[in-house]
Amino acid sequence: MTAAKLHEQVAALMRQVARDIVMPRYRNLSADEISEKAADDFVTIADRESELRLAEGLAAILPEAGIVGEEACAADPAILERVGRGLNWIIDPIDGTGNFAAGKPPFGIMIALADAGTTLAGWIFDPLTSRLCHAALGEGSRINGERVHARESQADLPIAALAVYFMTQEERADIQSRSTGRFTLVDIPRCAAEQYPRLVLGENDISVFSRTLPWDHAAGTLFLNEAGGRCQRLDGSPYKVGDQRRGLLGASSPRLWDMAADTLFR
Repeated sequence: MTAAKLHEQVAALMRQVARDIVMPRYRNLSADEISEKAADDFVTIADRESELRLAEGLAAILPEAGIVGEEACAADPAILERVGRGLNWIIDPIDGTGNFAAGKPPFGIMIALADAGTTLAGWIFDPLTSRLCHAALGEGSRINGERVHARESQADLPIAALAVYFMTQEERADIQSRSTGRFTLVDIPRCAAEQYPRLVLGENDISVFSRTLPWDHAAGTLFLNEAGGRCQRLDGSPYKVGDQRRGLLGASSPRLWDMAADTLFR
């Protein structure tokens, strides 16, 4: 199958699932259709139904690839152990579930295709705006089919959205202290499907992520890097699917990545 054909089929599947499953549940969930997998980590009936439909569709598109979905991994953590081995689809059926469950944006659907830990392609779909971000390894990044290049915000101080809620209290205090006077801090969207496009589109300059699960970051990291920004581990090594380390730094340009790494972590 050609890369173009693969993209067309995945994009069509995401739009269909958003239309048929996700959006009908938006602002239409009963209390018993929302639960917590862990503290402040929500799942809804829409997450589960979306993942099932996406998994079925992706298996039909590329049967030789395994399926690693967020909700399947929540039910059986052993599934996550194979994500860095062989060819796998990686599914986030609704990224930003806390927002979705509260009836507010942003939220999105994220899919990546990875082989032996390297992300080959990624898709990020916003059901509210129909914005589709797509990247393929070595082929650049696109939004709704148009090639995009990451750009800095040009703000007086770089705009930083720092996801520190999985850090220790000491780590959060250190990041806050190092950021003072160096960055303009803004609230995070609690949705990687929104944060990565913000870095490419010049709305934010810097993002820090502590927890780096593959369904949250495989597609977005590829999208940012292929757009000419930079997303890497804090030591400068590339993000690899299946690497269980914590910590990821994204920036709208290599220049800002170096500056943020020096300011925040060295």
